[in-house]
Amino acid sequence: MKVREVTCKTALSPSRLPGYDYALNPYRGCQHACVYCFAPSVLRELREWGSFVDIKVNLPRVLSREVKKRRKGVVGISTVTDAYQPIERRYRLTRSCLKLLLKHDFPVVIQTKSSLVLRDLDLIKKFSTAEVGFTITAYDNELAREYEPYASGVEERFGALERIINEGVRTWVFIGPIMPHITDEGDGLEGLISRLADLGVAEVIVDRLNFRRGVREKVMLFIEGHYPELLERYSNLNDSYFDRVKGEIAGLCKENAMKCTLHGD
Repeated sequence: MKVREVTCKTALSPSRLPGYDYALNPYRGCQHACVYCFAPSVLRELREWGSFVDIKVNLPRVLSREVKKRRKGVVGISTVTDAYQPIERRYRLTRSCLKLLLKHDFPVVIQTKSSLVLRDLDLIKKFSTAEVGFTITAYDNELAREYEPYASGVEERFGALERIINEGVRTWVFIGPIMPHITDEGDGLEGLISRLADLGVAEVIVDRLNFRRGVREKVMLFIEGHYPELLERYSNLNDSYFDRVKGEIAGLCKENAMKCTLHGD
């Protein structure tokens, strides 16, 4: 893993994601090395994703200027990288930024795959408006570990969700991407939605596997190495498959009185 310290000119970037006014990403690159990640395509990044992290060491200083000048709006934290990837334990950039955003009462929405977010729960629960979303793409811990090798385990994420919910912070879970014939393996979907309902998760957001530039190749190599019996199915994925699985998730959410948002519909 190549780690380097860099400087940035902007902290709060305009966001085109629904519900967000700004995007805040303390790092470029991600140690979680998820097979399906299409952030490199969004950023037009040519380096191998999962092999490097750029640390925006001056980000809190830049943010301290911007929060005094910018119109108050919702800040999405971790839109193209995980703000709570392991390097955050050392640099604490996310925590420093949260302190500044809290001081000026900017609403925040955090998305992560890491239980490290619990470290900052003392700050998060003080915001007037704050949400924490966890990406969970499989109910089985070992399945998820295969293609999200350095993210927190699924059980850790469940535990973090429970603690955050108990503190009164709104939460949601992003089942995205659906990993075909893995996310929906056996009773995985039913088990996952039931567990989330028991925890008191407010909403489930669902998205399909996105084969943007570079993603198809990585995913197919992963399937060839881990699930060669699925190669033909992955070669013939179509909208009807994803529509069926998303419909099944929506139905399970309805049975459990949970809100369900389907991306791409």
